[in-house]
Amino acid sequence: MRDNWSSGKPYEEFMGRWSTIISKDFINWINPQGKQHWLDIGCGTGALSSAIIENAKPSHLTSVDLSEGFINTAQARLGNSAHCVVGDATSLAFGNSTFDYVVSGLFLNFMSQPRTALREMKRVAKNEGTVATFVWDYQEKMELLQYFWDCAVELDPTRSKLHESVRFSDFNAEYINQLFIAAELPEAIMSQIEIEMQFQSFEDYWLPFLGGQGPASSYVQSLDDAHKTRLSEMLKERLPVRQDGTISLVARAWAAKCAIGV
Repeated sequence: MRDNWSSGKPYEEFMGRWSTIISKDFINWINPQGKQHWLDIGCGTGALSSAIIENAKPSHLTSVDLSEGFINTAQARLGNSAHCVVGDATSLAFGNSTFDYVVSGLFLNFMSQPRTALREMKRVAKNEGTVATFVWDYQEKMELLQYFWDCAVELDPTRSKLHESVRFSDFNAEYINQLFIAAELPEAIMSQIEIEMQFQSFEDYWLPFLGGQGPASSYVQSLDDAHKTRLSEMLKERLPVRQDGTISLVARAWAAKCAIGV
C-alpha cells in the first residue's frame, strides 16, 4: 500500500493542525538569530514555514515539497511571506551555501534516502548556518497513531508491518545522529519536544482519518465500510475518552540540529 500525499486540506485536518503546534516549539528550540534566509524541505501544507514566519521573522523563506497539491495549499496559506516550489529533497535546485537555516519537519522518516536529503541540506547551508529537523517518536510516544495502529493490526494482523512504530522503528535519537554523521554533518544536538493533542470528541479524532492522506489515513481509505466501522468502534472503546467526550493524547518528537563549520 502506498502513502497518499496529494491533497492539502484533508492532510491539514488530519496532521497539519498538530504540526503547526509542534513547529512553534521547534523554532523556539533552534533559537534563530536575526533576519535570515530560510529553506523548509518537505514543507507539506506549510506548518513549519508558518512557524518560521511567525517566530523567526526571516528576510526570505523558500518552501519545497514534492507534492504539487501540498505546495498549492502552502502557498495559499503563506502568501507573499514565502516562495513555495515543487522540488526533490535529494536534488535541490539551489546553489551551494545559499541559506542560513535549512530545516525539515515530520519528513525525514518518509525519505527512501534520508542521508542524501541531509547531504543536500548541508550543501545548500551557509558556513556557520544551521541544519535542523524533527520527526515523531513513533516508538515511544505518538499516541494518536499508536492507538490507531494497535487496533488496526489487532483486526488484521497481516498488516503489522504498516504499524508506524514498526515501519519507522529506526528513527530514535541514536539513528538520527548516525544519519547526521553519515551525511558529513557535525554531531547533532538532540532534544525531545512534547505536545498535547486535544480532541473535542471521538468524531474530532476519527473523521480526519477518512481524508486519505498519509500512512494511517491512506490505510483507512483502502478498507471496506464494514471494516472501517469495526475499526472505529474498537478505537472508541480503547481511547481515553473523558466523561465530557473529550480526548487528550500526547505526542513527542525527536529534534536534531547542528551548526555547519563550527
